[in-house]
Amino acid sequence: MTTTLKKILLGEQGLLVIFAIALVLVSVFVPNFLSTRNVIGLLQAVVTVGLVACSMMLCLATRDFDLSVGSTVAFTGMMAVMVTNATGSIPLGILGAIAAGAAVGLVNGVIIAKIGINALITTLATMQLVRGFGLIISDGRAVGVKEPAFYNIALSSVFGIPTPIIVLALAFILFGVVLNRTVFGRNTLAIGGNPDAARLAGVKVVWTRVTIFAIQGVMCAIAGVLLASRITSGQPNAATGLELSAISACVLGGVSLAGGRATMTGVIVGVLILGIAENVMNLLNIQAFYQYVVRGLILLFAVLLDNLRSSSGIRR
Repeated sequence: MTTTLKKILLGEQGLLVIFAIALVLVSVFVPNFLSTRNVIGLLQAVVTVGLVACSMMLCLATRDFDLSVGSTVAFTGMMAVMVTNATGSIPLGILGAIAAGAAVGLVNGVIIAKIGINALITTLATMQLVRGFGLIISDGRAVGVKEPAFYNIALSSVFGIPTPIIVLALAFILFGVVLNRTVFGRNTLAIGGNPDAARLAGVKVVWTRVTIFAIQGVMCAIAGVLLASRITSGQPNAATGLELSAISACVLGGVSLAGGRATMTGVIVGVLILGIAENVMNLLNIQAFYQYVVRGLILLFAVLLDNLRSSSGIRR
């Protein structure tokens, strides 16, 4: 493979080429893929993964990751429903969910960045803990919404565009600006590139990592509120496997598992590739068993792609 071809396939252009080819192929061969109803449904389906992937990008860029995001989304969604039911106030329900998500993120951040425990062990433990808390407070059952206006969070729209899609678009813009235009974003990439050098340069490494995990918790809470509104209940077993989808989307989009490399554009494309794959399988009525296989293959492909990018030395 020539150097030029490597740059095309492993760089940002390569990802866009793969995305464009996949889009053309499914548009031609999959009936109804480009219908307005299906496109809106596809975008709504990727809202949860997209929101979590925004903050997961920052985690991965600092060489960390968070396996507790699926449990946190389910737990915060339930908190939103339960607080809303108890107080009759939707804003209080949303604030309760965000507080719960931020608390989970802060615990992860302090244990990992301050105490120095491995991110894999820590977030694996909090994944089990938070899922367990969700099952305990709900007695293992779905919690119904008593306030009908809660449904409007996901069902409302602006100029015909569903609110969750607008929230996702704003999150993409916000995190893109944070990553590329702020000192915080530059420090994040510097920590992932070389944490010791970043520390010597005056970057507050621990504070930055703790903040990123707290942001991750808040984004999980926003995703949890939207998910609970969409499915009209708080589900303790919701969002199972979300952590793998979010990490797959980020790595497909060029975020390095070794840290120091991330782009918001790449993450958006990664999220859309995952969403299109699932949408096409549903349109073609492929059995759920095979869908697990496809998701696993996509994750494996993402990791191999990251390995090739790292070994090639191509920077995006």
